[in-house]
Amino acid sequence: MSLDYEKQFAAFFDELAEAARVIALRYFRQTFTIDDKDDKTPVTQADREIEQALRVLIAKKFPSHGILGEEFGSEKLDAEFVWVIDPIDGTKAFATGCPVFGHLIGLAHNGKPMVGVIDQPFSKERWFGIAGQFSRHNGKPTKVAPPRKLAAARMFTTTPEMFDGDYEERFKTLRKTVKWARFGADCYAYGLLALGWADLVVEQMLKPYDVFAPIAVVSGAGGYSCDFQGKEIGFQNSGAIVASSSMALAMEALEIINSK
Repeated sequence: MSLDYEKQFAAFFDELAEAARVIALRYFRQTFTIDDKDDKTPVTQADREIEQALRVLIAKKFPSHGILGEEFGSEKLDAEFVWVIDPIDGTKAFATGCPVFGHLIGLAHNGKPMVGVIDQPFSKERWFGIAGQFSRHNGKPTKVAPPRKLAAARMFTTTPEMFDGDYEERFKTLRKTVKWARFGADCYAYGLLALGWADLVVEQMLKPYDVFAPIAVVSGAGGYSCDFQGKEIGFQNSGAIVASSSMALAMEALEIINSK
């Protein structure tokens, strides 16, 4: 008997997203503390406060579940269900008053990203998706765009700097091959992909909390995602992602990414 993810978890996802939204809007475009982590990426008071609040809610509702969060690490990663949280994806955007940041709340079942929320509190947009089943944007069903070839594709990447080094020249080729290349949308790009306004998101140097929720949302909208080797993404290989409106489009992109 298959698990009814919607019946069991949808209302709680909304509860988590609402809690995150309230905290984020209290800080957004206000004065707050910004610190640099050991990896030189920024973290704000809002990041920490949101993750702490979500961890408390999850532990109370599902004490047997595991949690992996960006700011406070992991617990019970071997559990059947693991919540994967990025309290503010796009902290640099958040810290500069740009409303493309979002809350990413994912749920992995037996190691696979199955349910996810992308929430943008300032624009009051929320995507909820169950991998392979459906996605909704503010409660309305959403689908990826009809299949396109790479030369007609609209591609997003948070920053070209993700590809410095071995992939730099190959990314330049990919950027020149697609119809449009856009930058700086952070997790919002995956929401646009699920809505049909983009066709392709290509990124690397990521962590599970950056991709698990978007994978579920994109898959639920009929899209496809894989790593740079064309493999399904899990906890062990979440550093790179090609998310697209179709598998064929992802394979076209991968031909360039993996070219010699």
